[in-house]
Amino acid sequence: MQARTPVRTVSVDEGAEGQRLDNFLIGACRGVPKSHLYRAIRNGEVRVNGGRCAAERRLVLGDQVRIPPLRLPSAAPSRQIDTRRWSGVGAALPVVFEDEALLVVDKPAGLAVHGGSGVSAGVVEALRAARPEARFIELAHRLDRDTSGLLMIAKTRPALVALHAMLRERQVDKRYLAIVAGRWPRRTRTLDGSLRRYLTASGERRVAVDDDGRVAITHVTGLAHRSLPELGVFSRVAVEIETGRTHQIRVHLAEAGHPIAGDQKYGDFALNRALAQAGHRRLYLHAGRLILRHPLDRRRLVLDAPAPAEFDALVPMPGHRAAPGETE
Repeated sequence: MQARTPVRTVSVDEGAEGQRLDNFLIGACRGVPKSHLYRAIRNGEVRVNGGRCAAERRLVLGDQVRIPPLRLPSAAPSRQIDTRRWSGVGAALPVVFEDEALLVVDKPAGLAVHGGSGVSAGVVEALRAARPEARFIELAHRLDRDTSGLLMIAKTRPALVALHAMLRERQVDKRYLAIVAGRWPRRTRTLDGSLRRYLTASGERRVAVDDDGRVAITHVTGLAHRSLPELGVFSRVAVEIETGRTHQIRVHLAEAGHPIAGDQKYGDFALNRALAQAGHRRLYLHAGRLILRHPLDRRRLVLDAPAPAEFDALVPMPGHRAAPGETE
């Protein structure tokens, strides 16, 4: 027998003000399939201030939203997380910037930004567990699970809406560090192949350069290189992106013949195995700098997360000493 959620009435507060009704319900009814929510709206089972309304209706402060009993799918048990464990993860995340509207953390490689697709929890769940008093914690953008670096989290809905608008309008300057296979010249090269998303036969999401894809622009500048015995030459590069397409940096660099070290989707798999055997076991991509206007007061923010130690271990910057027997 399928479980049903109880009927309840929720008052719209400052955190939900301005949100669409359907998005409000998705957040308030976690675990309920979206199709059930939209059907309840269409059937008039969801009421705002006692009346029927459309999914795209914008909620205002003080609105009373009646949420009817909704079925939870029996085949998909509700996902529980270890609150104590994830509270510790959230508390340990390095905070680069925080005020009443915006939180920026330095995400470690290997930690997902949110739960789902076989991942029990991520940064958002960890922060919610560590800050049970917080009324609003939502991702403003995403990083791949294996990418480290700066991640923006909105602490109010107005901040989230503003950050999303800034990202759409390319008003956030995002800069990365990467280590790639081969020797990248110490100059800037622009990669602008259009990108198309597709699914593999197994249902895995992938991206490819395709003239019919979406515009994507990546600027790559060589910083340093290093030759390692039996592994070859690697280059440390600075990357700036004008667009924020899925896997953009990884696909552009692979297409250019310089895949990111440790990239298990688009990289050189034999080289990755050799790197792992030598102790270099990660995707060498790091979101190192954000330059933006604060989403509410518009002051200029320049936020930095230093390169992880693994980057210096593989390709140190000039002035750092290489390991014995290896050449820079």
